[in-house]
Amino acid sequence: MRADDVKRLLRDWRVLLVVILTIASLIAIFPHIDDGKPATALQFGLDLEGGAWLQLEFKAVIAGFDTDRPVQDFVGDLQKRLDAEVYLVEENKLEIRRLYTEPELASAFSASGGQLVSYEQGVSRATADDVKRILEDKLNSLGTRDAKVNTLTSLSGIARYVRVELAGVDMTTARDIVGKQGKFEIRIVTSGNQTEHVLFGDAITSVGVPERDPQQGTWGVPFTLSDEGAAAFRRAAIDHNAVNDPDNHELIMLLDNRSVYSAPLSPDLANQLRSGPVRVLSASTGAGQEALDRAMALEIHLRAGALPVEVSVAGSGSVPASLGDHFKTMCLYAGILAVLTVGAVVYFRYREPMVVFPMMAINVAEIIILLGIARFIQQLDLAAIAGIIAVLGTGIDQLVVITDEVLHEGRVPSPNLYLKRLSRALGIIVVAAATVVIAMLPLVLMDLSTLRGFAIVTIIGVLIGVLVTRPAYGRIIMTILSR
Repeated sequence: MRADDVKRLLRDWRVLLVVILTIASLIAIFPHIDDGKPATALQFGLDLEGGAWLQLEFKAVIAGFDTDRPVQDFVGDLQKRLDAEVYLVEENKLEIRRLYTEPELASAFSASGGQLVSYEQGVSRATADDVKRILEDKLNSLGTRDAKVNTLTSLSGIARYVRVELAGVDMTTARDIVGKQGKFEIRIVTSGNQTEHVLFGDAITSVGVPERDPQQGTWGVPFTLSDEGAAAFRRAAIDHNAVNDPDNHELIMLLDNRSVYSAPLSPDLANQLRSGPVRVLSASTGAGQEALDRAMALEIHLRAGALPVEVSVAGSGSVPASLGDHFKTMCLYAGILAVLTVGAVVYFRYREPMVVFPMMAINVAEIIILLGIARFIQQLDLAAIAGIIAVLGTGIDQLVVITDEVLHEGRVPSPNLYLKRLSRALGIIVVAAATVVIAMLPLVLMDLSTLRGFAIVTIIGVLIGVLVTRPAYGRIIMTILSR
């Protein structure tokens, strides 16, 4: 190819876009040498980094019911009888945050004036999301890198398991991290910036989900204190005059010595405290979506990292760091071998270096761009690597479709006929790409652990091919054939 042809190609926006994205991706990947070993900025998952995973099982039940009693009365009665938190999650379904057998629940439902209709171990999607959020918040606050939390949900929408993957962490540390609670403390402002201890988190016996006050429209998180905690809370409020001058004696909540909430006593609560201890409290966060977000965060803080539902370890495993390094090396070899094999097959097909070289260059650029994007949104584990190799294969398939279409019967077409054939080839590729994306969407939407990474990488690779690299290849091959 002449220098003029190269300059003309680089002035084409499609080719220029591929060049810019490739350079930007290389900068994002940042290949370098660290301690004498090749290193990158890519995020590697458990399979390639080494680490541990825990699969936790929820000790809770989603139960369908039928009753002639008012639902609130039935739920309240059931809650006392079971001595467990019971929430209405659908019109006729309850989430019982303690594990009971089906006969035990049937008996309790019958004694409360209802009937057990369905029984499934697990929690609702909303509770599963809360658990995921709490675990992610805990892992982030501990500075744990490369942590993944996935809830495993059945087709009925009930989650029974949550899986935690911690790359670069051994099993003992993983259990400690997941089981560790933060230090929660409530203090009261005495004067100026001076505060005094009121109670620790062990005085909080239960924490509810964020609730909206129907009259004032404000959000709040209800929580309950033990008898000792309620007495300490009242004593501090009276001793420091918070019941008479709440604005100058705010309550401050701290998690691991970090302030997470601060507010004065409400007038109603101040009046109640004058007459006696109050066990059931609510921390108000205001009105609107932002207040709801604060209430959801506050719920996590009040729990100090404790989950709303008891869990047990249903499975665990670990990948030694040495094995992760071995997998990483094997993946690199597999990628190089795949590129070389594809190149050999394509060369055997066309026997023309000026066709094969740009085809392989575009294919490699596509993988580099894919890795550059994955650097920010996706950990690379073995499933994701399989997705990258699948993208490499489908990418070559589509480039072969374009090449065969424009070289129909081995003859170079006229420019008009070329554009017509290129459009037809791109149409075929777009339809094929749409099929792949649709096929992968269920894996993205369903929490199937590592398979989700495979689907995400495949979809991103297909979109890069259709939107960026295929049009550029069409322009490059046109320039080559026009020589």
